Amino acid sequence: MRKLTLAHRLRRKIRSRDSFYHPQHQRYKWLVLANVMIGTFMAVLDATIVNVGLPKIMASFGVSLDTIEWVITAYMLAMAVMLPTSNWLADRFGYKLVYFMGLLTFTLGSFLCGMATNETFLILARVLQGLGAGCLMPVGMAIVTREFPTRQRGLALGFWSIAAAASVSFGPLIGGYLVDNFNWPLIFDVNVPVGAFGLLVTILVQREYKNPNARSFDMVGFVSAIIFLPSILYALSQGNASTNSEGWSNPVILLLFAVSAISLTVFIVNELNVEHPMIDLRMMKDPNFGLGNLIIFLFGMGMFGSTFLLPMYLQQSMGYTALQSGSVFLPVGILQGTMAPLSGIFSDKINPRVPVILGILLLALSFWINGFLSYLSERSFIMISLYIRGFAMGILFTPLSTLALVGVKREKMGQASGIMNVIRQLGGSFGVAVFSTILTSRIIFHSVNYSQNIELNNPLYQNISKTMTQHAIHDAGSNAATAAMQSRIMVASYVSQQAYIEGIDDDFKVACLITLLCGVPIFFLRRKAKDTAKEMGKPVQPDPGK
Repeated sequence: MRKLTLAHRLRRKIRSRDSFYHPQHQRYKWLVLANVMIGTFMAVLDATIVNVGLPKIMASFGVSLDTIEWVITAYMLAMAVMLPTSNWLADRFGYKLVYFMGLLTFTLGSFLCGMATNETFLILARVLQGLGAGCLMPVGMAIVTREFPTRQRGLALGFWSIAAAASVSFGPLIGGYLVDNFNWPLIFDVNVPVGAFGLLVTILVQREYKNPNARSFDMVGFVSAIIFLPSILYALSQGNASTNSEGWSNPVILLLFAVSAISLTVFIVNELNVEHPMIDLRMMKDPNFGLGNLIIFLFGMGMFGSTFLLPMYLQQSMGYTALQSGSVFLPVGILQGTMAPLSGIFSDKINPRVPVILGILLLALSFWINGFLSYLSERSFIMISLYIRGFAMGILFTPLSTLALVGVKREKMGQASGIMNVIRQLGGSFGVAVFSTILTSRIIFHSVNYSQNIELNNPLYQNISKTMTQHAIHDAGSNAATAAMQSRIMVASYVSQQAYIEGIDDDFKVACLITLLCGVPIFFLRRKAKDTAKEMGKPVQPDPGK
């Protein structure tokens, strides 16, 4: 009886107007913001933290790059599918419930990732993680937007974005520390206690809200999307896989391309004709919004698709530890977080196309610099490209979003932002699949190219083999037969390492080309100063870009 009385008193205290947890208390919205930031931090963290652990995971399971890439792709793909779906779920079943279930799914997926005993189990657990993360970000942003008044909304969203920026900076660093000092499963296990705390806070703090005008669910669009995306990505990633001896002519690969083409056609036709589409493709008729999303897709391919390359190079070719390879990414997030608000201020005063073009050129330059990595590259050379990359990303995103959304009506702004997030995730998923395929094919190309010079009758090979044999005899104390075998092994190891590095260099050069392609649509974007001025009730100013 006493326990019931205490519980009753606790409920009354929480519901009282003097309690921080009461919706009308002035501090309530800040508690909600802190609660949402927990989920956002973890969702973005797991998109970056796993990169530095890939070499250890590959070694643990004994798998190749074309298999382990799905540890990244599965997460991004599941998140991309859930991003447009989660808002409908929140409208239909309640924002608190969907946020809670998203956090619960993410935490459960993290626990299962840490328990994985093979690559298939790990990839499936990453899908579960991605489904949860796809609910956390858009629903969390909608909760923050609803709880804060207009005059405080920009400040609140600024704090909310800090969680994402911090994850980008500290994700690889935290992952590197855990992999070096413990083991790779801990990069997933660390989410479990944080997620459990977030679930408790969600129960205690958040109030429920349901949209009384929830729209119908686009089942055809949802099903066609989840058929198209895995089919096309699996076909792209397995075309040059070591397990696929038939290459692109493999009947399974051809069938997957056919299935993806049919499902994509069904998706586009349905989204253009259904009353309440999952992704409103009709918004792409706005030139700025359509071109802006094309740029974001290409950017996602180049940027996120190449992100996993540098940790692989640093650990497998340069001998860096996971912590050392993760620490090189710290300046990227710091520079991006510092430059983003400054870029927003400058783009309001000058033509926003200027910082966008500058950001694209600098980003392409950073990839071009990475295209000349070798086994003798110094840390300072590597860091220069990352400093440039962080600065470029900081000045790029805000004005690009401004240009893309300038013609979107106010009531469709939330849906437009959601579409842009989906497009960016899809670009990243396609980038990982495409770049891993290119890397595999270029490694084979360079290996074959080098192997043509490794012939017993080649004078250059004979001189190198003789020198290394003498080195093994005099410095390692080997006999003649053993020294000859050791020299051949060392030459083969060097050729394999060099082919791998040059394959990564080729990937970065492709990323540079893709990034430069982003600059072409920029010249077709318009500020639409007249329309913007009318909406804000200000005098029309001439567009300096016209």
